[in-house]
Amino acid sequence: MFNLGQGVLRPSLPLYLQQFFGANYRMVTVIPTVFGAGKWIANLPTGYLLDRLGRRPLMITGLAVIASSDIASALTAAYGVFLGIRSVAGIGWAMFATVATTVMVDRGARRGRAISRLLMAETGGALLGSIGGGWLYAAVGATSPFLFEAACMMVAAIAAGWLALPPPLLNASSAANTAHGHRLRTVVRVPGVMLMSIINAALVAVQTGVIVFLFPLSVLEWGHLAPEAVGYLVGVSVMGRLLALWLVSRLPDRWNRLPVLGLGLLGYAIVLASLPLVMHPLLLTIWSLLIGAGAGFVAGLPTAIIGDRVSPELHGIAVGWLRTLADAGMIVGPLVMGTLGDVGGLAAPFVGAAVLVCALAWACYRLTAVPTTAS
Repeated sequence: MFNLGQGVLRPSLPLYLQQFFGANYRMVTVIPTVFGAGKWIANLPTGYLLDRLGRRPLMITGLAVIASSDIASALTAAYGVFLGIRSVAGIGWAMFATVATTVMVDRGARRGRAISRLLMAETGGALLGSIGGGWLYAAVGATSPFLFEAACMMVAAIAAGWLALPPPLLNASSAANTAHGHRLRTVVRVPGVMLMSIINAALVAVQTGVIVFLFPLSVLEWGHLAPEAVGYLVGVSVMGRLLALWLVSRLPDRWNRLPVLGLGLLGYAIVLASLPLVMHPLLLTIWSLLIGAGAGFVAGLPTAIIGDRVSPELHGIAVGWLRTLADAGMIVGPLVMGTLGDVGGLAAPFVGAAVLVCALAWACYRLTAVPTTAS
């Protein structure tokens, strides 16, 4: 329900901004920036608070904050106020998502499968919502996507209150009595945590800066395709992501994830670097599938590896830190990749992303010999 509501609102939000605020391109692109800033601010505090205040109350509060923000967004007539409301919605998003990810990380021996299934639900819900978002906007009304997302959040909040969440592993509440700075230092000093956090942030930056914004332009320019065909190729890439996430969720959890992550990053880099050479529509379809599959294959592995290495009582802090860096990547990625495209041409962001991902694959292989510290 959470990602279904997000998916419905996402494609209709630019239309709403242009209709009611006369928004230009800059005003439209500011929205994900302020939303990401709200998430960035709230991720780490939520990680500290989730075992002190309780996971269920924080999750329900986050969903209620999003629902309230959606209703307020539909009622306001001032663009500046609208921006502030969307940043508050980002805070609610972070509260829910940090708790949900921590619950998956706490699954122990089933950690990898649980994270992959969470990402599958996220991708599938966003896909279904995106398909219906434009129709809802045109058929029901301009504010209907906001109200639909608010309804989805309230249904999700009721479900979170009705269904029992798994308890924290070990004695997570004992960590609440430890100094905040000491807990974060303990997390980031665990071998591999900083590297996995950087890899996750880089993957998010590539996803938002290259795949979401520049990939549709690339297939339009290089393949000389109609806009309808571009939508089809974007859908193929999403299906590739879902397929890869499903395959990862079927793998046993007691495998060595680090070499597999390094190999996945290397394959993803090759696909990104070779895309500017692809012109034929059939090959573009294959590459669209491979790009989605490459992104999906590596998406959940950094989170699972951090869960493997960090002590269970510090999982909330670790997830908050991981999501803080990921949201920084979401904010910076489009700015860096867009600038790179303006300076070096449309192929430059793809080649630059490939070089970055390849370097991170090499760092993964260097880390393989470092032992884990938690199970």
